[in-house]
Amino acid sequence: MKQIVLATNNNHKLSEFRQMCEPLGITILSLADLQLDVDVEETGSTFAENAAIKAEAIMQLTNLPVFADDSGLEVAALNGAPGVYSARYAGVHGDDTANNEKLLVALATVPPAQRQARFVCAIAYAKPHEATQIVEGTCDGVIALSLDGKTGFGYDPLFIPQGYNESFADLGSEIKNQVSHRAKALQKVKTLF
Repeated sequence: MKQIVLATNNNHKLSEFRQMCEPLGITILSLADLQLDVDVEETGSTFAENAAIKAEAIMQLTNLPVFADDSGLEVAALNGAPGVYSARYAGVHGDDTANNEKLLVALATVPPAQRQARFVCAIAYAKPHEATQIVEGTCDGVIALSLDGKTGFGYDPLFIPQGYNESFADLGSEIKNQVSHRAKALQKVKTLF
């Protein structure tokens, strides 16, 4: 098994990566596994830039191969917002409840037929003495009129992926891990080795 560090403090993301990388023959090491308590500032203007910034910073600290993911939600009716600010859309990083509430308010007057959105995921792979490589995946769908579902995190209770009638939070991790933006990006990861 190949060991790769995941540059995140998000336990939900860590769990998804571990589930999806195991079949690829990859063991994901967390920052906690390496006793690192670091939060890399995301200063990029795109998901790819932010992923590269995080991957390269952790690779410099550990001298190990690193994956970093930057992902978020782009809503067509909001000109692509919240975009790279998805995790801090309502002001506080990682406040899923506030982020979802703000999104529902922003879309309050937008009819169901105009609530198209997509999740975007950029995964950067940084290795010592090599150029950082980036893969991306997207998942198209719509934003629901209200929160629904008990699983997942972030905008999962509001996002209904194309081809389904239920939110990611209703569909559960097995289906989400097959069709999500992160799953699609991870499918491309094997091309990096």
